[in-house]
Amino acid sequence: MAFNKIWYTVALGLLLPFSYAHTDFFTSIGHMTDLINTEKDLVVSLKDYIKAEESKLEQIKKWAEKLDQLTDTATKDPEGFLGHPVNAFKLMKRLNTEWGELESLVLKDMSDGFISNMTIQRQFFPNDEDQTGAAKALLRLQDTYNLDTDTLSRGNLPGVKHKSFLTAEDCFELGKIAYTEADYYHTELWMEQALKQLDEGEVSSADKVYILDYLSYAVYQQGDLGKAMMLTKRLLELDPEHQRANGNMKYFEYIMAKEKEANKSSTDSEDQMEKETEVKKKDYLPERRKYEMLCRGEGLKMTPRRQKRLFCRYYDGNRNPRYILGPVKQEDEWDKPRIVRFLDIISDEEIETVKELAKPRLSRATVHDPETGKLTTAHYRVSKSAWLSGYESPVVSRINTRIQDLTGLDVSTAEELQVANYGVGGQYEPHFDFGRKDEPDAFKELGTGNRIATWLFYMSDVSAGGATVFPEVGASVWPKKGTAVFWYNLFPSGEGDYSTRHAACPVLVGNKWVSNKWLHERGQEFRRPCTLSELE
Repeated sequence: MAFNKIWYTVALGLLLPFSYAHTDFFTSIGHMTDLINTEKDLVVSLKDYIKAEESKLEQIKKWAEKLDQLTDTATKDPEGFLGHPVNAFKLMKRLNTEWGELESLVLKDMSDGFISNMTIQRQFFPNDEDQTGAAKALLRLQDTYNLDTDTLSRGNLPGVKHKSFLTAEDCFELGKIAYTEADYYHTELWMEQALKQLDEGEVSSADKVYILDYLSYAVYQQGDLGKAMMLTKRLLELDPEHQRANGNMKYFEYIMAKEKEANKSSTDSEDQMEKETEVKKKDYLPERRKYEMLCRGEGLKMTPRRQKRLFCRYYDGNRNPRYILGPVKQEDEWDKPRIVRFLDIISDEEIETVKELAKPRLSRATVHDPETGKLTTAHYRVSKSAWLSGYESPVVSRINTRIQDLTGLDVSTAEELQVANYGVGGQYEPHFDFGRKDEPDAFKELGTGNRIATWLFYMSDVSAGGATVFPEVGASVWPKKGTAVFWYNLFPSGEGDYSTRHAACPVLVGNKWVSNKWLHERGQEFRRPCTLSELE
């Protein structure tokens, strides 16, 4: 018997969408899109492997069926069957040759190609840091936008195109990650959600015993001894021999007895215990609360009198020759500090060019370390960025010229165009763009003075979240593709305007691309002269 050859090949080129390994995938949705293509190609590879296995089994099945009929006939009359010389010859041939070929087929490992592809691709996979970063992003979104665990678990978010949900196992993983960060508040929330989904009948590999073990400890760490005991009792009902739970129960009972004894002698201690056992969210600083409210669109509202001072207009860049006949649309976003938005100021084609130039260079966004004056990564800035020079693309050069024409400021001393793409829950917490007096070396290496102004392009619409907010004054500026906002960071005197402290809110749903230009003091001496007043 001759077996058909089984060909199982997967084009490795299809599985290599990028030839170099990225890090910090969770900080850029743009880079995460590469992972979607990689996973799709791996699925194709897996299906090819399944087909190869099915083909192999089909051949073995046919061989077994054929031999089953033959041996049934032969065993009924062995001597008569072998009396035919052809049957005798074929029996010798089968046992000497064909059964050996069948053995080789059965032993053939059809997974070699798939495993080889997996090995190659694994070097481009996200790591534990990415998974933890994405989990922390969900917790951050939950806090910033006041989302309850059930809403987030069911994927009921505004503006979503592709609804998804979290399984009980997913919720358990989120709780574990919070636990490793000693974040017992979120540990409790997500372990309870996992337990709830299991109680509702969800089929899952998550174990109630493990969930209750984490949950009872997290609750205890937050001071709710009674609830911790109740959860531990439930755990012991499922697993009476659980060593840690039995030990914890004895300890909880001992602590409870001591507290009851102490409460008999002091009513004050009872009040104190109630305060300590009250489970509540971490108390943020006032700025943090304002920041989160602004991100949710709950910021301060301008008085009608102030709103009347905001206008929209056609702007020619103070009679710049390029814009006299074709002025741009400009509108006031805020009065103090003055924030203006330019509409339809960058085309879709320019946006795509800038993104294509930046994407291969995107790396974890950095911030200035006030102590060293050097750039470093920070947990409060979750995005990736790249820098583009005017000389490398006529599009970037044209954008730089446009900024100079409309601001009236010299861009020759400005920093390169920075392009940023935000990741899962991408954000940049409240910060100043300019260097303060306690940071004298912030831009010393550039030799162009402080950052006098900021120009910010919005290169994508964002379905939900992602606003630029100014907590000091209560302003919220929402992303709108093709627009740009501009503000001065310094007064004409050179003093910093502390009301320009701003933040990029976490992206709740969607993909946020921006690019910005930081303009510096040098070269602006006659374009924006100093005044006699320090704060003017």
